[in-house]
Amino acid sequence: MQHKKLKDFPEGFLWGSASAAYQVEGAWDEDGKGVSVWDTFVRIPGKTFKGTNGDVAVDHYHRFKEDVALMAEQGLKAYRFSIAWSRIFPYNMQEVNEKGLQFYDGLIDELLANHIEPVVTLYHWDIPQYLQDDYLGWESRQIIEDFTTYAETVFRRYGDRVKYWVSLNEQNVFISHGYLMATHPPAVKDPKRMYQANHYANVANAAAIKKFRSLGLDGQIGPSFAYSPGYPIDARPENILAAENFDELNAYLWMDVYAKGEYPSVIWNWLEENDLQPETRPEDFKILKAGKPDFMGVNYYKTSTVAANPLDGVGIGTPNYSGEKGSTERGGIPGVFKEVLNPFVEKTNWDWDIDPVGLRIALRRINSRYGLPILITENGLGEYDKLKEGQIHDQYRIDYLNDHAKAVQEAITDGVTVLGYCTWSYTDLLSWLNGYQKRYGFVYVDRDEDSPKELKRYKKASYYWYKEVIEQNGKNLK
Repeated sequence: MQHKKLKDFPEGFLWGSASAAYQVEGAWDEDGKGVSVWDTFVRIPGKTFKGTNGDVAVDHYHRFKEDVALMAEQGLKAYRFSIAWSRIFPYNMQEVNEKGLQFYDGLIDELLANHIEPVVTLYHWDIPQYLQDDYLGWESRQIIEDFTTYAETVFRRYGDRVKYWVSLNEQNVFISHGYLMATHPPAVKDPKRMYQANHYANVANAAAIKKFRSLGLDGQIGPSFAYSPGYPIDARPENILAAENFDELNAYLWMDVYAKGEYPSVIWNWLEENDLQPETRPEDFKILKAGKPDFMGVNYYKTSTVAANPLDGVGIGTPNYSGEKGSTERGGIPGVFKEVLNPFVEKTNWDWDIDPVGLRIALRRINSRYGLPILITENGLGEYDKLKEGQIHDQYRIDYLNDHAKAVQEAITDGVTVLGYCTWSYTDLLSWLNGYQKRYGFVYVDRDEDSPKELKRYKKASYYWYKEVIEQNGKNLK
């Protein structure tokens, strides 16, 4: 719908930005930190772009005060970051590493001293390696107890200062890439194991939320879901149905469990038909029902366009991790859907659809289906930024963020409750499989795949644009 006048962003709106521990911190083996699965995975030849890793990353561990000073100068209202589980429990689940806890004490206190709300993610993909070695990590029911123990430890330590918590980041991504596509640890291609690991992750997520509530802390908690709404390529009924299948299997399979404590019946039926259903216990669903979130976190980057896919049709495709535009090989699930090219939207160099209207659609769908407030925990543009005479003119990023923030305002005007908007990312960082060439930040970090150089920080043009957006609470959006 079109509006004659858009509503203002609410007072106290969390204009923020985000990061993840492995992608920014570095100091991978300092101050008692243990090894995570990503510390191990990046050392397997050919797994990441040019063999890049997060050993140093952008050295946020040693430079967080410098980075927070840049946030304060910009006027940032919120900073979302993750805690590295292996900094807190480095070698086993019985011994807590005090130095690891102290690092996050320092970061949280520095943020609060600069009037920046810390938004803490419990898990952003870096499970300790010893849990993977001991019992295959997310594939064991033991993960529920261990994740809850870890969560309770950080809740008790930081709960007096942190008001916003993200339980799991992009469960759909770390589960599918780790257990179906083999592009993330533990690099498995087994859908049966994937759905079992996913179930345990669901229960662990709910158990952590339930534990948070039992502690009586003043705050809100919810998972962060990577949502890519599905469009049919045209109005043919079989393609409409394929889009329904896509959203059921790639979105509602997770969000229904978060918000309702139950699996969508259509997908559970499909899992049973294909002998993919996970083993469950009755008490699992009691925990799922008791662990409903206060908000739905949303990481939004793109939409997906799909068509019908016959039973003998295409399978898993090949994503573009090189930044060579047009190199994506689109795939699908036979008998369910296949992804196709959307001719109506522009693409990034990594072949992601640039679709701000899709963000509004995502917010509307979540609002209609679940009635939960929404916190946008990631949205951003990864591109090739060039440093020229100490400056970075990233007008393309300004345009991208402006259009997506405007879509958020339109959704708010539609009646959706949105708590905040966290861009991805604050500084440039390691982009997991894409190395350091794919840059997302407001702050350019001078390093590349070959060398960390001096890791000098430079403010991009988008830094100053976002500063004005925050100052005017979005009134200057075009």
